[in-house]
Amino acid sequence: MPSVLRRLAPRVALADLPWMLGAAVVGAVIAGVYGVVHDQITYAIGPEYFTNFKFHQFQGADPGLGDRVFVGTIGLLATWWVGFFAAWFLARRLIPNQPRRVACGQVLKGFAVVLACGLLAGVGGYAYGLWRGPDADYSSWAPMLRRLQVTDTWAFARVAYIHNASYLGGLVGLVAALVLIRPIPSAPPDQAPPRDSG
Repeated sequence: MPSVLRRLAPRVALADLPWMLGAAVVGAVIAGVYGVVHDQITYAIGPEYFTNFKFHQFQGADPGLGDRVFVGTIGLLATWWVGFFAAWFLARRLIPNQPRRVACGQVLKGFAVVLACGLLAGVGGYAYGLWRGPDADYSSWAPMLRRLQVTDTWAFARVAYIHNASYLGGLVGLVAALVLIRPIPSAPPDQAPPRDSG
């Protein structure tokens, strides 16, 4: 039982905590910027995904500065937390017991894997939407589309594919990064962070 508890709530050395939180904040900023750009692009593909759907979900976050700013706000709010937790898990695995520069470089590589997988999956979602085409059978979508009063079904579906695929790709990327990028075994377990000379 104690080993299970250690896995669920592992101990974190106090010296590692600022580095791990710092990595998580950087991850949140990068993901937030990515989300803003991502949603600006998908808004251009299918505005009704936002105006008829996301705007209602995030109505309390509308800054009242126009649709494009609202779209960017939604992108930020929908992605910053993904980046925060992805970077936190990477930092939790890679920062302890390694020189800081090595660990931070590995965290950045891991986060690049997460971003690349999310981006590739989003492109794949868009390609899938194009492949299905405007005349595909979207009858399973009909109740939702009627309720949301969507007029351009194909554009709405393409943006939905992009968004869903991007989240799935980010999750796959995080798992891949955690599996592939491992702490360097030769790093001494009690090595202090290197000091900058000068």
